[in-house]
Amino acid sequence: METYTAMREDRQMLMIMHLSQLLDFVTGIGGFIVPLILWATQKDKIHDMDEQGKDIMNFQISLFIYSMICIPLVFLFGLGIFLLIVIGIVGFIFPIINAIKASNGEPAFYPFTIKIIK
Repeated sequence: METYTAMREDRQMLMIMHLSQLLDFVTGIGGFIVPLILWATQKDKIHDMDEQGKDIMNFQISLFIYSMICIPLVFLFGLGIFLLIVIGIVGFIFPIINAIKASNGEPAFYPFTIKIIK
């Protein structure tokens, strides 16, 4: 006999998951670990958690990759400093925008994201 568990809609938890990315600015890695834990534990329980969790993880991984690419550019051209600032601004602004979208029931969008987790 199959059991079916209904997924609940929890916009507040989705909003918290998006905002938890801002922990990167406080702890350095918390903005990756906390959303990962929330996504892994709640993806089968909350509607849209799996999709938005994948988007957040892809965004965080993409920001890391872009940051690693910028480090040699700092030494070679000095352009990397400007790009790291842009990455920091994007990493700060888009979690807030998408938290607001999640609280309104709208789909999240993270620009320049590499789709690693599908």
